Amino acid sequence: MENLEKTFTVSIFIENTIGMLNRITIIFTKRHLNIDSITASETEVKNVHRYTIVLRTTKEQIDKVVGQIEKLIDVLKAFVHEDKDVVHQEIALYKIRTSNLSNADVEQVIRENYAKVLSVDPQFIVIEKTGHKSETQALFDKLKPFGVLEFARSGRVAVTKPMKELSTYLKELELNKQL
Repeated sequence: MENLEKTFTVSIFIENTIGMLNRITIIFTKRHLNIDSITASETEVKNVHRYTIVLRTTKEQIDKVVGQIEKLIDVLKAFVHEDKDVVHQEIALYKIRTSNLSNADVEQVIRENYAKVLSVDPQFIVIEKTGHKSETQALFDKLKPFGVLEFARSGRVAVTKPMKELSTYLKELELNKQL
C-alpha cells in the first residue's frame, strides 16, 4: 500500500438528519485526521445532501475512514477522489476600506486576478474571487498591503469527472437492499 500523504476529496451523500455532521467528524477525529475544509449542500436528488470534505492523508487511512462512514445509518454512499478526478472551486470574500479604492493599484490587483467588486459601502468594499485555494490565497496576499479588514473562504465545492450520476448509485443501492 502506498504510504504517501495526498489531498483527497470525500463526497458523502446522506439523508439530512440532526447530528450527522457530528457523527461523521468524530470518525475523522478518532483517527487523528484534520479536515482542511468541509461544505454541505443539497444535491440534484430530492432529500439527499452532500458533505464535501477535503483533507491530506494516505490512501490507506482515507479508505478505512470512508468504510466506517458508510456503515453509519443515514449515509447513502461515500466516495473518495484525488484532485485529478474532480472539478473544484472555492469562493473567497475580501473586505477592504473604501478609501483604498481610490488607489489605482487596488483596482489593478482586482482586474489581474479576475476578481470582482460585490459591494461598495461608504466605509468598505467587498471583493469576490472564485478559484482554487491557491488563487484565493494569492489574491489575499496581494490585497494584504491595502488593509484587509475581513477575509472568508468557503471551502471546496466539487463535482466528479466520472459520468455515473448519483441517482444511478441510489438505484443500485435500492436493488442491493431488495436482494
